[in-house]
Amino acid sequence: MFRFGLNPAGFAVGKRNVHYSWVIVGVASIMWMTTSGMRFAAAILVDEFEKEPFGWSIGAIAAGFTIQWVVSGTVAPVCGWLGDRWGVRRIMWAGGVLFIIGMVLTAFMQSLWQFYLYFGVILAVGMAAFQVTLVSGVTLWFRKQLGLAMGILQGLQGLGTGAAILMVFILFDQFGLRATFLIPGLVGGAVLMLLVKFFYNEPADIGLRQWGAPDDEPIRSMQNNEVAKVRTNVFLKQAQKTNAFWNLVGIHFWGCAGHNIILILLVAMMTFNGHSKGLAVAVYITLTVVSTVTRFAVPILADRFGSKIVMLLVFSAQTFPLLLLIADQQLSTYFIFAVLFGIGMGGEMTAFPVINRQYYGDAPTGTTYGWQMAGAGIGMAIGPVLGGFLKDWTDTYTWSLWLAFGLSATAVICILFLPSTHQHQLPDWEDALPPEARTSGGAPVIAPAAGGGDGSDD
Repeated sequence: MFRFGLNPAGFAVGKRNVHYSWVIVGVASIMWMTTSGMRFAAAILVDEFEKEPFGWSIGAIAAGFTIQWVVSGTVAPVCGWLGDRWGVRRIMWAGGVLFIIGMVLTAFMQSLWQFYLYFGVILAVGMAAFQVTLVSGVTLWFRKQLGLAMGILQGLQGLGTGAAILMVFILFDQFGLRATFLIPGLVGGAVLMLLVKFFYNEPADIGLRQWGAPDDEPIRSMQNNEVAKVRTNVFLKQAQKTNAFWNLVGIHFWGCAGHNIILILLVAMMTFNGHSKGLAVAVYITLTVVSTVTRFAVPILADRFGSKIVMLLVFSAQTFPLLLLIADQQLSTYFIFAVLFGIGMGGEMTAFPVINRQYYGDAPTGTTYGWQMAGAGIGMAIGPVLGGFLKDWTDTYTWSLWLAFGLSATAVICILFLPSTHQHQLPDWEDALPPEARTSGGAPVIAPAAGGGDGSDD
């Protein structure tokens, strides 16, 4: 008889048992595709908001995206903090409701302040509830092959963004602005609410161990209880004393500030320089599809060889292709740029969950990742609005491109000052915990460092 369900070994499909950690990856991928895809796809409407009936300036439009990223970045540590203490499912339920409300209200907006409130605030909070909890939630399920899990999650998110860009282009062209937000909001929101039922906070919720954990390791719940609160507080205080903690926040800030100028303004930049909207969207989709390759590959490479060297390479690939656009605005240059920049941009964000594991082992890093996403959010906010107002002031996008280059180059320099990822930063952090809050009876469970060795990736 065909079986489908949970058992102590994992997730049963027919006669095979598949560890539920891989189901979590699949569920998280679909939810992230749904929430984040629309955020970037809306960028292809920037030049449309310049026209009637809106008539907003590029700077004012970019400010709406800035508000969204400021709110998202501010809320990100709170979501990570709440998820570490009370589990991620509760945060996701609230996020799903806010996603639906934000999308529906944006569909009916008429004024700039409504764009700022509906798209910039309400929708941003709904998205933030997923962007941190999904990634940190997945890490709780893996003791080994975290890089592969993150690669699948990030790669599918990239494909989802590409599909969302195409969907927005078609919906707007065929049905107008209202349907462009209303249909994805209602359908996507329903998908989110359904899938939250299948996303468990941690393996212990269904009587499992992490994928790769020893069979004789006790199954212990580390979320949604007093132990989780103590562990999170103690670890965060120690992590914030390390230079790596704050440098990673800064790297995420500089890198995201640089690449979001391009993500938000690329289509408007191309139409401003005489290229058609269809070709501009094709370049944007090319960039997004290419980024999917590195979204998948970078976490795996970072897990194997160390995140520092991999991050240095992809951040550099995000930075130096900008010089091509500064020098030339031909259509062929845009497509070459899309490929090169896509390689770097796709890997820019995806190594952070892995580097957290390599630096801090099996510690509760949801709040740590939340702080890094706060840096990313603030960077994503500041970049486009500065780039947009530079265009308004100079009537050219050249200075916006130079700004993107400078911000991304700063991130490259900061990466050079990261410590090696082959050694844990806080191997004995559990010593500060009371005995009942420690894993394995006081012996910390530490995930392998990069490559499993003691060498240096400097």
